[in-house]
Amino acid sequence: MKIRSKVLIIAGSDSSGGAGIQADIKTVTALGSYAMTAITAVTAQNTQGVKKIIPISKAVVEKQIKMILDDIGTHAVKIGMLHNSEIIQTVYKTLKKYKSKNIVLDPVMIAKGGAKLISDNSIKNLKKIIFPLCTLVTPNIPEAEVLTGYSILNKEDMIKAAKKILSMGPKNVLLKGGHLKNKMIFDILATKKGIKVFKKRKIRTKNTHGTGCTLSSALATNLSQKRNIIKSCKLSLKYVDKAIISAPGYGKGFGPLNHLVSLNLKNINV
Repeated sequence: MKIRSKVLIIAGSDSSGGAGIQADIKTVTALGSYAMTAITAVTAQNTQGVKKIIPISKAVVEKQIKMILDDIGTHAVKIGMLHNSEIIQTVYKTLKKYKSKNIVLDPVMIAKGGAKLISDNSIKNLKKIIFPLCTLVTPNIPEAEVLTGYSILNKEDMIKAAKKILSMGPKNVLLKGGHLKNKMIFDILATKKGIKVFKKRKIRTKNTHGTGCTLSSALATNLSQKRNIIKSCKLSLKYVDKAIISAPGYGKGFGPLNHLVSLNLKNINV
C-alpha cells in the first residue's frame, strides 16, 4: 500500500492499546497514511478503566510538535487528550504559528467508565482557543452536554447542541449519538451549510473502547487524503462500525476494536 498523506496526532497514551495514541496510530496506518505523534499524557488503564494519568510537560509537548512540523510536516492534525490548560495553550500557539490545516479535535473529557479526564478551567480554554482552529470537532453526547449545558435526550436535542457547539468557532461539528438508548443511532454533522444526519442501527456490544479516538483519527486521515467533510464522515463512521463488529473481544470490560478491518474498506460504497 502506498502512503497517501501525513497525519500528526496530539493525544495521550493508552497502555492497553485500545484508545489514545495507540488506537490513533493503528487507524491512520490502516487507512493508508503516515502517523506521527506528540504525546500529552501517559495513562495506566485497561478495558475496565483509567487508574492513573501523568501529564507530559508543556515544553516537551511543544518540542515534539515542532520537531515534526519543522521536518516532515503534516496534511492533518488529530487532537485528543489535552489534560490541562498549559498544554492547551501550548498546542494552540504552536499549531497557530505553523498555520496547520485539517485539525480534528476529539474533546476528550470523560472516560468510557465515567472518570473525568479534564478540569472545568481546561474545558473553558478548549472552547475559547482550540475550537476556532478546528476543521471538525467530534464530541459524544456526555461531552456535548458539558460543552453546552444542555440535556440531550433525543435527535432534536442533538441537533440543537451541535448548532450551539458550531457557534463556538469550529468549521464543522460531528455529534456522536451512541449514548442514546435507542435502537437507531443518529450522528449529527453540523456545518455552515446546514445539518446532515447519519442514521444506523445500534450494534449491541461492549467492545467500544477507543471508538472516539478511532473515529477522530479516521476523520483526520480522510481529510488529509483530500476527501470532503461529508465523504470523510461516511467513510470514517462505516470504518468504526466494521471495526466494532469484528472486535477481537479482548479484556474484561469495554473491549478494543479491530483496526485492521480497514483492509476491507474497498468493498464499501460511499
